[in-house]
Amino acid sequence: MSSFPAAPGSSPITAAAPLSLCARAPQVPADRLVAEMVPPPRFDSVRFDTYVPDPNQPSQSGAVTVLSAFAAGLGGAHLAEGSGPGGKRRWFTRKPQPPAGPRGVYLDGGYGVGKTHLLASLWHATPAAPEKKAFGTFVELTNLVGALGFQQTVETLGGHRLLCIDEFELDDPGDTVLVSSLLSRLVDKGVALAATSNTLPGKLGEGRFAAADFLREIQGLSARFRPLRIDGEDYRHRGLPEAPAPYSDEQVTKAAYATEGASLDDFPGLLGHLASVHPSRYGALTDGVRAVCLTDVTAVPDQSTALRLVVLADRLYDREVPVLASGLPFDRLFSEEMLNGGYRKKYFRAISRLTALARDAKGLVAQ
Repeated sequence: MSSFPAAPGSSPITAAAPLSLCARAPQVPADRLVAEMVPPPRFDSVRFDTYVPDPNQPSQSGAVTVLSAFAAGLGGAHLAEGSGPGGKRRWFTRKPQPPAGPRGVYLDGGYGVGKTHLLASLWHATPAAPEKKAFGTFVELTNLVGALGFQQTVETLGGHRLLCIDEFELDDPGDTVLVSSLLSRLVDKGVALAATSNTLPGKLGEGRFAAADFLREIQGLSARFRPLRIDGEDYRHRGLPEAPAPYSDEQVTKAAYATEGASLDDFPGLLGHLASVHPSRYGALTDGVRAVCLTDVTAVPDQSTALRLVVLADRLYDREVPVLASGLPFDRLFSEEMLNGGYRKKYFRAISRLTALARDAKGLVAQ
């Protein structure tokens, strides 16, 4: 037990010392990486019938109809080459041929039209066991390839009925080629695909729909995807919400000691530690953490560090872990050069998500 000094005139807070992310070096087996490719907790309960279409945007209700039919069409057995019912070996069999026509759907729309809700609903509605369906962001998929290797990833996901990729990113040509090659191999094995991507939170209406860019970048796979346009108000294009004012080091530390399951780390130290942990393990890094408390938040020094922070922000957001911090507000994490560069979409997303988690953390500070 540790005792943290309280303000004059009050009783000291006695609690277990908080956790430290910097003290963790998780080793995650490959089967867990794949098993965790499911919709994040905030989308556990979404379904097509919980999606509320805008009556002024008929494409939204149309998307539900199309995706429901797509899910229903994925029923039936998915037999790997050389296998039969009951797991018996079929020695004389031809390799299953993928069905003709589109084997994938691409949800094409601006921010805030519910693409992730619909993508998660498709995952839930597809008639297959959870271990035969995978859901992850583009970054998680590239991290999986980095952890398992390309061929092992193909073999691991090749027996799946469906792969859903949220926030397909077109800002890194190398990663785009890698994922396109992976998806091509998976389609050949009969895996159905579904994807979304997000446009930049910049000028109103700029790059609102990305289907042309998406289909061009995946090249040979374009015929496998049916673009499904979803119209709606791009409310996030109005700008990022203002980040809440940071707290003092003392307030953050005091809250960490008073909150069961909270972690407490120095922000520069945490950024350094992330370099020693593979991004595919950032989810495991936060196992059991109920709140993240950070002191001395400063501007991110370079792009490699910034991209690692983006992945951590995504994992914290997926798990709805509040973030309490001192130092700079989160909207000042990245330099103007970064925010105007090729990875600006990732940085804006990280700011938006960390800001939301900072708002969630307000209740951790004693009033």
